[in-house]
Amino acid sequence: MTKEAKYKMSEERLNELKEELLYLQTVREKEIAQQIKEARSFGDLSENSEYDDAKTEQGKLFSKIAEIKNLVENAEIVRASDKTGLVGIGSFVTVLDLEFNDEDTYEIVGSQEADPAQKRISDDSPFGKGMMGRKQGELFEIDAPEGVFKFEIKKVE
Repeated sequence: MTKEAKYKMSEERLNELKEELLYLQTVREKEIAQQIKEARSFGDLSENSEYDDAKTEQGKLFSKIAEIKNLVENAEIVRASDKTGLVGIGSFVTVLDLEFNDEDTYEIVGSQEADPAQKRISDDSPFGKGMMGRKQGELFEIDAPEGVFKFEIKKVE
């Protein structure tokens, strides 16, 4: 038997997933079932594009439900680091790119909440891993295909 992976996330994210799952299993599932019922009433199923579309949509829905169930069942709730001053999940970290002298602030989150465009960085990403457990003033490097990037942690909140 294989061990299921754990998905790190905040309690808020877990609650969002539970709400989405409930919606998909109740409201959305009934809507698609109604679409299938209506499409069947059009007659010959072999040439019925409405029926095919509804069945395809039902397959996508069941796949999405299974995916969210897996996330919920294997969720690992993480809270902001209790170790004051150290980078952990829930920390806001101001980082200086030493090559470009460019400063940005990122929030460290679990992999299910990552959104790099919103500067929410996963603790599992190379950049997030490079920061984890460090404190203000520490330097760290990220080895990427384009080369090695060097950063300094300016502030941890």
